[in-house]
Amino acid sequence: MARKIRVGILFGGRSAEHEVSLQSAKNIIDAIDSKKYEVVLIGIDKKGRWHLSEGSRLLLPTVESGLPEVPDKGENLALVFGKQEDQLVAFSGEQKLGRLDVIFPVLHGPFGEDGTVQGLLKLANIAFVGAGVLGSAVGMDKDVMKRLLRDAGIPIGRFITVNRYSSKEISFEDARGELGLPLFVKPANLGSSVGIHKVTERAAFERAVRDAFNYDNKILIEEFIMGREIECSVLGNENPIASVPGEILPRHEFYSYEAKYLDENGAALEIPAKLPPATSERIRQLAIKTFSTLCCEGMARVDFFLRNGEEIIV
Repeated sequence: MARKIRVGILFGGRSAEHEVSLQSAKNIIDAIDSKKYEVVLIGIDKKGRWHLSEGSRLLLPTVESGLPEVPDKGENLALVFGKQEDQLVAFSGEQKLGRLDVIFPVLHGPFGEDGTVQGLLKLANIAFVGAGVLGSAVGMDKDVMKRLLRDAGIPIGRFITVNRYSSKEISFEDARGELGLPLFVKPANLGSSVGIHKVTERAAFERAVRDAFNYDNKILIEEFIMGREIECSVLGNENPIASVPGEILPRHEFYSYEAKYLDENGAALEIPAKLPPATSERIRQLAIKTFSTLCCEGMARVDFFLRNGEEIIV
């Protein structure tokens, strides 16, 4: 019998998307072929400590909100430099975890999806799934990402970047004059719709800016785009391929954190999306171009708006 590939599923983390990461890890565990892969669960708690985790506890609510969280218990792990199979060590008795053939990072947001963990694994010479340091970093920072896409000729929505430490401040009137109404305010380096606000008046705008700065030192103000929400997956490395596009059908005002993760009826996903063949192919080609422009590797999901049935915006 062939030896199973030993996969470390790395999840949790210090970001505001901690709970989302646990749901993603559960999805992977449910889907992975246990005949081919031996799974080792490695959870990172909200303080950044690494633990060997039990699959049975993965989605147990441990906080008042009822959302799951990596518990601050279980064997702690440390990364030490040496042979690849000896580098992850449990604190108790310095027992080695044993060789991991590959780590699958299922971390969302800063301290995991932004190139930090990828750099650590590169230094440790441990193979991992997904984009490397550069692709992860630029894919996380929406400001840098949009600039790269724009320079590559890929259509993007209009936006304004505001830095906490910049002497230049943006007023509601300035943003409205440049982008129109409504406006979206969001942190530059978070996903899962955390810290995002749709605003139409000054007081709400000022509250949204303050809240977004709670999550990041850089925020984006974006134009509202009325259109269909389309997404397309890309797989590969040197010669990536794109899936058929799917369409998100939200039942909330917009595809918020609540719609994504708290309301089981918050949205539906239609695959394949009902699109003309030519439009579907254009989206697939733009997804591949976006993937390559951002130096992605392995896999990615590219999100689009389809405005007026013709204009495609990343």
